[in-house]
Parts: sequence; C-alpha cells; structure tokens
Amino acid sequence: MNSLPKAAVVILNWNGRKFLEQFLPAVLATTYGNYEIVIADNGSSDDSVPFLQQTYPQIRIIRLDKNYGFAKGYNEALKQVQADYYVLLNSDVEVIPGWLEPMIELLEKDKTIAACQPKILSFANKKIFEYAGAAGGWLDKYGYPFAKGRVFDICEEDHGQYDQCEPIFWASGASLFIRATVFHEAKGFDEYFFAHQEEIDLCWRIQLAGYKIYSCPASVIYHVGGGTLPRGNSLKTYLNFRNNHIMLSKNLPLAKKLWIIPVRNLLDAVSAWKGLLSGDGGYFIAILRAHAAFIKWWLFYKHKSIFPDSREAALSGYLQKNMVWQHFVKKRKKFSEIVEKTG
Repeated sequence: MNSLPKAAVVILNWNGRKFLEQFLPAVLATTYGNYEIVIADNGSSDDSVPFLQQTYPQIRIIRLDKNYGFAKGYNEALKQVQADYYVLLNSDVEVIPGWLEPMIELLEKDKTIAACQPKILSFANKKIFEYAGAAGGWLDKYGYPFAKGRVFDICEEDHGQYDQCEPIFWASGASLFIRATVFHEAKGFDEYFFAHQEEIDLCWRIQLAGYKIYSCPASVIYHVGGGTLPRGNSLKTYLNFRNNHIMLSKNLPLAKKLWIIPVRNLLDAVSAWKGLLSGDGGYFIAILRAHAAFIKWWLFYKHKSIFPDSREAALSGYLQKNMVWQHFVKKRKKFSEIVEKTG
C-alpha cells in the first residue's frame, strides 16, 4: 500500500485538444509516487475526448454535459475525485518532473496551510513571470489583485527575488494545490462567478476560516495564459469587474464594505471613461454591464452565493494601500516597490 498522500492532478478542458497534445506528456512525466491525472471535459465540441481516449487510454476522463465554466466545472468534477490533495492545473501549462514534491512537502509539514501555488513563469519567455499568479497573489484594500512579480499588466523578470516560501492572499487557479478536505469544507468555488477571480474568493474564505495560503517557489511551472479568453477580451473584462465586486461584498466586514465599495465604484468609473476616451468602447460597456450585473446579483442571487462563517481575520497578502495610486501616480511598477515602501 502506498504511504504517500495521493494527489489528483485535475485538468479542466474546454476545446483544448491542442494544449492537451502539447502539454500532457510533461504532466505524465511527473515523478511523484502517488498521483493520478484526471481530465474533466467541460462539454467540448472539438475532438479532445476522442484524442484522449485513443492516445491516453490510461487517463481518467470525467465528461460534463456542457460548459459550466471554471467554477462549476471544477466543483462538479471534484465531487467525483478521491484524493488527499487536488491540483487544479490549466491545460496550457508546462510542468517539470519534480513539480509536485515541494508543494506536498510544504503542506504535509504544516496542517494550517490549506493551499499553495508554484512559481508561475511565462511559457513564451521563461525568464518572465506570468500574469496569472506569478510568484503568489496579493490583494489591495479596494480589491485589486496583483502578485509577486506582476503589477497590473507589468510582469517582472525572474531573478529569484521572490523565491521565499511565505504566506500570500491567493493562489492562482492556473495551478492551485489545495487540500481536498478544505476545498469541500469551503463548499468549493462560488459557481455564480463562472470564471475569473473565483480562486481569489475561495482563498479569501479559506483565510477567514483560519487557514493559510502559501507560495511555493521551489516548484516551477510555465503558463501560456489567455488560452480561453485573452486579456483585453470584453467578456473577461466583464467577469473580472463583476466578480470582483461580488467578492468584496461577500467577504468584507460591513464597516469596511460601506466605504470601500463606493470608492471602488469611482475608480471603476475613471477606468471606464479612460478606456472610452482612448477609443475602447467595448471596455467601457463591459464595466457598465459588470456594475449592472453586480446590482442584479445583490438583489436576486446574493442568497445563493457562498458566504464565509466569519468576517474578521488577520489576512496575509493584504495590502493596506491603493494600488491605482501606487502604480499610476507614484509610478511604482514592481511588487517590491509597492509592498516594501511606505507612503
């Protein structure tokens, strides 16, 4: 009997045959002694499933009847997966053989750590941090996500400057390593999100429940990014703004919510008008739609979302500053400049 804890590497696929063909061989070369690979197919209309059945008959496939998005797609799939740890891995990720061991070792040593992520570098330029998580996610007080190695759209070059294994606010959904018991205890992702920022919401709720989220830069992966919805896509803009407001409304204590959300509305308005004046009408409309959808959620769907049991906690990776001011006014472009400096 294998004494190692079992890790299930679960890849959510939607019309991603080209990524599966390109990156599955590296996942299959994983050296950890007790893992399985599961492909959860989100109602693909391409030939992903026949390709897998013919080329990799040893890989388990969970077939969902339609595209449920990232949040519900994983929730549905993970109901059918038994393991000690889930590794939610994007299909457009290249891994190295020993990528799982450091993360398992970290969580085995400290049972208060519920989730972690590896260092995520760009597949196109492996010296540069990748947008979706970099070396570990943070959040500012107005809900703007950023990461060690990535501030807004600026990704730093990796010189080992963020190689510390330490607490963060959120772990990237591109490669989210999480205790299976905690995932289900937290009731998984909020399915209303569909896609984008659902992992930040989950990690926030996990922290409020008393667990920690960590970066684990001893493990390294390479992410293509934008495989489903590229940055700048209007649907992605809409989901990011809508879900961000829902997340703030769910997880902030009332005293903070009453002033943070109105300030965030003003910042969104500035961003929307800036986009419109620069000729990006789609961006402007996407933000308007997102705000309208947030109001609709608050009026009609709020009761269906997953709320934390506690609203107060000491949060790691939470910046008590305004990222917009730090980056666009004070011209601070690096994570270390924003987090370490004061004023």
